Amino acid sequence: MPELPEVETVVRGLRAALPGRTITGLRLGKTDFIADVARLEAAVPGSTIEEVRRFGKFIGVRMASPHGTNGGRPTNWLLVHLGMTGRFVVCLAGSPAPPHTHVWLTLDDARELRYTDIRRFGKMRLLDDGELPAFLGRLGTEPLEVTFENFSAAISRRAMIKALLLDQRVFRGLGNIYTDESLWRARIHPRRVGSNLKPAERRVLYAAIRRVLADAIRLRGSSISDFVDSAGSPGEYQRRHRAYGREAEPCYRCGAKIRRIIVAGRSSYFCPKCQRGPRGRARPPRRG
Repeated sequence: MPELPEVETVVRGLRAALPGRTITGLRLGKTDFIADVARLEAAVPGSTIEEVRRFGKFIGVRMASPHGTNGGRPTNWLLVHLGMTGRFVVCLAGSPAPPHTHVWLTLDDARELRYTDIRRFGKMRLLDDGELPAFLGRLGTEPLEVTFENFSAAISRRAMIKALLLDQRVFRGLGNIYTDESLWRARIHPRRVGSNLKPAERRVLYAAIRRVLADAIRLRGSSISDFVDSAGSPGEYQRRHRAYGREAEPCYRCGAKIRRIIVAGRSSYFCPKCQRGPRGRARPPRRG
């Protein structure tokens, strides 16, 4: 599933291409991932794109509606979550559309913004400016914006650190890849309890998360299977992975074999030598 660096990569591409463009048409295929299709169809055509932002794992496209009254132009946010296989790509109108393309937004410059999603685990909805704060209020803090003091307070809970980092109500945008990579860099086992981490360990983890995310954004994310940016190009950070997906491969630091366990329902990769488990030892991986 695309995480913060992948979504940020898409947003930066869209931000360079979309602001100032007017949406002249909307065509829909399958719509089971769209909340309130009728609202989307009524509000989007004729709107002018003002900005593109990222909210955790959500892409936000702010649009000025042509349907205002008394000279005003109300604004809406098109929020898009890419799910596992979603792609949000700008291309020439009339160019062949890949299978499983479900949304076509025609622009006023002979291009289209297309949403393609094989498994349709993504989400799309329209909110107005007044509805956005309540939506964002259900999400946690941006990990690249949180202060160390707030980060330390947020992880001071009786829960496994991997589970805390994955919880979108704690930090928005972190996912399986970058929590594993950050914990490996910080030498912290994914099953350590957050409230048991020493102040120095919290400081190291805070810095590791910021470094991993910054490096991943610079390399345009990780293309494990389906991810491409807004121009259809893959990312490169998967070449830098030190833990994620490397079960039975040697640790880049010590040479021990990377192991896999299940934490918070997700596969978690770690080095049993560098990342000591609770009570000084790593637990064996779960089978099955």
